Amino acid sequence: MEQFIEQYGPMAVSLGTNILIALAILVIGYWIAGRVGKAVKGLGAKYEKLDSTLFNFLGSLARYVILAFVFIAVLNRFGVQTTPIIALLGAAGLAVGLALQGAMSNLAAGVMLMVFRPYKVGDFIDAAGNFGNVEEISLFTTILRTFDHQQIIVPNGKIWGEQIVN
Repeated sequence: MEQFIEQYGPMAVSLGTNILIALAILVIGYWIAGRVGKAVKGLGAKYEKLDSTLFNFLGSLARYVILAFVFIAVLNRFGVQTTPIIALLGAAGLAVGLALQGAMSNLAAGVMLMVFRPYKVGDFIDAAGNFGNVEEISLFTTILRTFDHQQIIVPNGKIWGEQIVN
């Protein structure tokens, strides 16, 4: 029995220490990610002129980025080589970005529209060859209502890339 303890005791203590440190990293990382996400979302609620949709998106994005780093730190704690994982995440991000190029263009234009606010809900605009009252502005589209009560859904990329008459 003494020989077993001498042989495997240090390894068990090391493994136990790694598990406790990994749990601490997970708990603290999860707490920090939640706090950062709420802080970013709170910025949108704090100021009326800022769009809450944008800050909800950015808060969720910040939370998941932090959680990804926490997960990588935990894996690194157990001796897993994290360089290939980081490279894989980068390549996957690039592939998704290329696959969703049109949607990302509309998303980026939606963010720009929400930040610079060239128009707001209720305004009558002429944009991307369409005109009407703005009913809704989302991250990807703007919904217009014409005089004859037709609903026009215009991708934000088209609006941002052309002249906007408000």
